[in-house]
Amino acid sequence: MITNWEQLEQECKICEKCSLCQTRTQVVFGVGNKNSKVLLIGEGPGENEDLQGEPFVGRGGKFLDKMLAAVDLDRNENIYIANIVKCRPPQNRDPLPEEQEACLPWLRNQVMLLKPKIIVCLGRIAAMKLIKPDIKITKEHGIFVEKNGVLMMATLHPAALLRNPAQKPAAFEDFLKLREKIDELGLANPPQ
Repeated sequence: MITNWEQLEQECKICEKCSLCQTRTQVVFGVGNKNSKVLLIGEGPGENEDLQGEPFVGRGGKFLDKMLAAVDLDRNENIYIANIVKCRPPQNRDPLPEEQEACLPWLRNQVMLLKPKIIVCLGRIAAMKLIKPDIKITKEHGIFVEKNGVLMMATLHPAALLRNPAQKPAAFEDFLKLREKIDELGLANPPQ
């Protein structure tokens, strides 16, 4: 395990553990407050993320930012955002199991450095990898489970909500539950 953020990010950015490195524009390491106790994890970068080097910056990311702002959360202040895989899968396909496995040590190292109290899985792929392989995201979102001393919750992926707006209220309820849990645990204002 690498014990400082700068070295971890530098080494991640030159990773060639799977074939995604051949088609990436850049590695999308993560963004946010490195002292936060709340970690949001998506599946992998899309086209905009690949170009800008930051997770959730496309249409789905803008929608995520709006939901976060509605519950007084901000990617630059009080949360951290990362992905299961750090390089964009071609045509935004789901990351293959072997790609996820190759990239998981980077995420584990981020988790080790961050020591989050709450992890929110954004979408089915992240939830299946981190919470349980047979999760039914449309039925089990918004439910906190504890794993290794960390509260974990799945919610619907922001891009999926743009494709299916009828699910937006249910997903927003998840963010309200997240806010309540943050307040309950006293995690609201991490140092910068």
